[in-house]
Amino acid sequence: MPRSALSTLDSPVPRAADPDRRRTSASVVLRSVLEHGPVARSTVARLTGLSPASVTEHCARLAGLGLIRESAAPRRSGGVGRPHVPVDLDDSRFLVAGVHVAVPYTTVTLLDLRGRVVARRELKHGGTDPGPVLARAADGLAELLARVPGRHPLGVGVAVGGWVDRETGTVVEHELLGWREVPVRDLLGARTGLPVHVDGHARALVNAERLFGRARGSRSVLHLFVGNMVDAAFATNDEVHHGPRSAAGAIAHLPVPGGDEPCACGRTGCLQAELSERTLCRRARAAGVTGSDNPMHVVAAAAGGDAVARRLLVDRARATGRAAGLLLDVLNPETVVVTEVGVIHFEDCLGALRDAAGTARSAAVLPTSFPDSVLATAGGSVMLDVLFRDPLSASPEAI
Repeated sequence: MPRSALSTLDSPVPRAADPDRRRTSASVVLRSVLEHGPVARSTVARLTGLSPASVTEHCARLAGLGLIRESAAPRRSGGVGRPHVPVDLDDSRFLVAGVHVAVPYTTVTLLDLRGRVVARRELKHGGTDPGPVLARAADGLAELLARVPGRHPLGVGVAVGGWVDRETGTVVEHELLGWREVPVRDLLGARTGLPVHVDGHARALVNAERLFGRARGSRSVLHLFVGNMVDAAFATNDEVHHGPRSAAGAIAHLPVPGGDEPCACGRTGCLQAELSERTLCRRARAAGVTGSDNPMHVVAAAAGGDAVARRLLVDRARATGRAAGLLLDVLNPETVVVTEVGVIHFEDCLGALRDAAGTARSAAVLPTSFPDSVLATAGGSVMLDVLFRDPLSASPEAI
């Protein structure tokens, strides 16, 4: 397979990182700078419990790698003594590339180290054969990087629905795309010449919420993703639960009481069959709301005053809330984040979701922190999680 133009860019290639490794001291320092910067090194030591000497050493190493930098204005403590020179994340040099493979299209994106979208592009699928889909993604990333000269990619994060084995970088099964045992990491790595990390999109978005979103600081987070694919992810104490071969979070075939939508598994009323965007659009077409298979057209109709479209979205949000309530009862997370199109755009959908989830815990149920960039954020967050978990291994080579 020919290599993409991405591999010819003058950028450092990081060493492979072990995403299962517990956070290192350097990671603790980098996360503290992300969350509190600009921040004095003495404050980092107090917040992390590390010794001032250790913090100073790690800050010097991270600055040498180009991940943090000193802020311009020193600060004095009480107006006396030596000024404290704060450190902050350096988001000017490096980027991460992201790929999110959805059913109708792939989103390619560049994120800075704060998880902010620098550039993105949607590539409609001409077919679902994984080779051409991933080749187009690599070429799309190369085009985006050509627009930001001087910014270097640390690696590529890939988020895909369905069953994704993070350890091997393989999509084990994606029912709607028809993918089985697709070696995404190897295929995309060969095209880009960069380290590639692959994970399920619900787990990717849990990482994004913990690093950059409303769930930052939460001790346990559940993320429920409701699109064409329906899945979940659960994190406790900064660790996302994967299970054997990363099969955790597969909720597509949970039964929905009273559900009558036929499922590819041969049953009726499975959660994904009931809640998928395909089902929403089919119901909208049957009701004369739209002739499209794009859920955003249903949103547009609802925003324009179409009562039927609004009811379809509220009903879907309510059904999503029942699923969230079930997961709340089983897992008892501190925070639940839901990515669902109606909840993102309409307060009455969020209200219906929270009511169905159970009013006693409704305050714990939040919409995604990335309403305008959820798919763009997902892919890059896979790589950002690797970076913030072990920055000395995932950062540019400086040894």
